[in-house]
Amino acid sequence: MFRLTKKMIYALEAVVDVAYNGRMGPVQSRDITRRQEIPKRYLEQVMQQLVRAGILKGVRGPKGGYNLARERRRVSVGEIVKVVNGMDSYKDNNDTMSQSPLGIKVINPLIENLNDNILEKLNNITLQDLCQQAMTEGVETDCAKNFTFNI
Repeated sequence: MFRLTKKMIYALEAVVDVAYNGRMGPVQSRDITRRQEIPKRYLEQVMQQLVRAGILKGVRGPKGGYNLARERRRVSVGEIVKVVNGMDSYKDNNDTMSQSPLGIKVINPLIENLNDNILEKLNNITLQDLCQQAMTEGVETDCAKNFTFNI
C-alpha cells in the first residue's frame, strides 16, 4: 500500500529545489541541505537514484551540482515517487495483502484501486506546477541573488 516516507518527502523537496533554484546553473547539494534542512546522508543517496533514473543530471567540478535532466513541465511527481519508493512493486508485496476470501475479492482490489488513483494523481502534478505554487506562495529563490546587472 502507498505510504509517504521521509525519504520520498526529501526527494520531492530536493528535486523541487533544483527546479526552483536551478535556472542560473547547477544547484549544489550543500545549498539544498541548507535551504531544505535535509540530512546530507539522505540527500546524496536520493540524488544519485534520481540521476540514474534520468530525472536529474549531475554536473562535476567546483561549480558543479545538479540540474534537471528535462524541462520542469516534463517531470511528474509520480515519476519521482516511483524512483524513490519503488511503487511499481507494491502489487507484488503479498505480506500486506489479505489472503481471506473477502480480502482477495473485495479488500485487495479496493486497496489496489486506491493506490492506482493516488499514483495517477501524482502523475498529473509536474515540477512546473509545484514551482508555480512556490512562486505564488512567495517562497524565496536564490536565482534572484545570482543575477548581475551591468549598465
